[in-house]
Amino acid sequence: MTPDNPWLQSAQQFQQTAMQQWTQMLQASQASGTPTPQFALPSSANISELFSKITGQPVKFDTEKWIGIQQTYLREVGELWNQGLQAKPLKDRRFASEAWGSNPLSSFAAAAYLLNARTLMAMVDAVDADTKTRARINFAVQQWIDASAPSNFMAFNAEAQKKALDTQGESISKGIQNLLHDMKQGHVSMTDESAFEVGRNVATSEGQVVYENDLFQLIEYKPLTAKVYERPFLMVPPCINKFYILDLQPENSLIRYAVEQGHRTFVVSWRNPDQSCAQKTWDNYIEDAVIQAIGITREITGADTINALGFCVGGTMLGTALAVLAARGEKPVHSATFLTTLLDFSNTGILDVFIDEAFVKFREMQFANGGLLPGRDLATTFSFLRPNDLVWNYVVGNYLKGESPPPFDLLYWNGDSTNLPGPYYAWYLRNTYLENRLCRPGQATVCGEKVDLGQVDIPVYIYGSREDHIVPIDGAYATTQHFTGPKRFVMGASGHIAGVINPASKGKRSHWIGPAHHFPATADAWIASATEHPGSWWGDWAEWLQGQAGKLVAAPKAYGNRKHKPIEPAPGRYVKAKA
Repeated sequence: MTPDNPWLQSAQQFQQTAMQQWTQMLQASQASGTPTPQFALPSSANISELFSKITGQPVKFDTEKWIGIQQTYLREVGELWNQGLQAKPLKDRRFASEAWGSNPLSSFAAAAYLLNARTLMAMVDAVDADTKTRARINFAVQQWIDASAPSNFMAFNAEAQKKALDTQGESISKGIQNLLHDMKQGHVSMTDESAFEVGRNVATSEGQVVYENDLFQLIEYKPLTAKVYERPFLMVPPCINKFYILDLQPENSLIRYAVEQGHRTFVVSWRNPDQSCAQKTWDNYIEDAVIQAIGITREITGADTINALGFCVGGTMLGTALAVLAARGEKPVHSATFLTTLLDFSNTGILDVFIDEAFVKFREMQFANGGLLPGRDLATTFSFLRPNDLVWNYVVGNYLKGESPPPFDLLYWNGDSTNLPGPYYAWYLRNTYLENRLCRPGQATVCGEKVDLGQVDIPVYIYGSREDHIVPIDGAYATTQHFTGPKRFVMGASGHIAGVINPASKGKRSHWIGPAHHFPATADAWIASATEHPGSWWGDWAEWLQGQAGKLVAAPKAYGNRKHKPIEPAPGRYVKAKA
């Protein structure tokens, strides 16, 4: 996200205008001493003008829907007005505490806010426009709705006010301290970051760095079994985050789980790019990182082929690398696992609202001579995909209530951002999100080869999370339509991270498995034929991977080999570099 993006500028103008109107309403209510929000519904022309600021073009409404909105709004206004200052519980969790329910003025303000929010979203639904235009309006309006909630302001947050009274102002003092601290560090605190240290209590699986170049370190992990499978296992995590999402704690580490299953495990640890990487391209990451890591893993182990796994963008790069190798007539990977991965970008979910020709051209011009996309920009973008959970929740807790967020390893990792080389990012935007070239045979040229995913005919295990907002289940499932080898698709409950990091030992959530060799054109059709199974998908995957791993052999006694000797203990220094 960038303020120089024309669409985002329009969205911001809308938010500013809408926020001014809402603030004026609240000020009028406060000045009069009674909750008298201006309940007259704005005309369709006024709302059309507001929405036009988002799209940069005239917006029209479905007349029949608009009339229905007016009737519903007036009826609900009447019900709210008749209720008056009689406080009643609200289902929204932001206003669910006893403090809100026992404060008539705050309860009324919250109820009025929720009514206006519902009405605004109904107006969005009434816009007569194409799907993408409506999605953009929806996103911008929802951002404003979330930002303007009464709970976000001390003057209206009954819970924060009560805490200030109960603590004799101590919560306000602490909130100011928290605000100053976060302003100094440059981001809102989601967890107690002082409680964690990479290599001390996160990313602690034992191993050694056995290779490095200017893009990545390759970590080999110590076997935990007397025998290991003869075919080694390489993990490629996303380079937009740090690899230790796969190794947070011993009990939820996918890396440790793979090692415990008897796999000789290697993991790519991406360098956090600095200016020396400002010219790096997508081709560099495929040739000099993913393909290089495959080759080094084979060299160290002496294996003809390996098994590989890609997570999120790591999966996109792994799939691209496999297609490049196939175009060269090479087949060094025996099987591949893809976790919440997009290779077909036909359905990219909420992220699609950001991507258009103007935005991509802007990024291409910005990085025409190299440069870095700051990690904080990416982190902010992803946080505002779920603003109530990842932004306003902490604004209210940290600053209005003066609370300190508890230690949480996942949120610590989430805040440990990474930069991206600008040329890499610009190529990725155009060839995947905008033009969807990777899944179209011969449309994308990578490392001098025209790629065709259909040439990748190895066994693949494809996992998608049902509630994933970054890689929608439709997008994850679409990969089944492009690889031509044996396939297995599994869907897990929850979202992009929690669905993947779901240890088998916890017995949490569910996963779904469909009939063998049955891959209809759509995810909905597959889901209709799938069977739900309790617990994590990890056990199913482990059984599948075991079938691809070959026979058991004695575990190695040392790391690396004569050519590639240990460099430093895991997790290595690359993962510790801050953006």
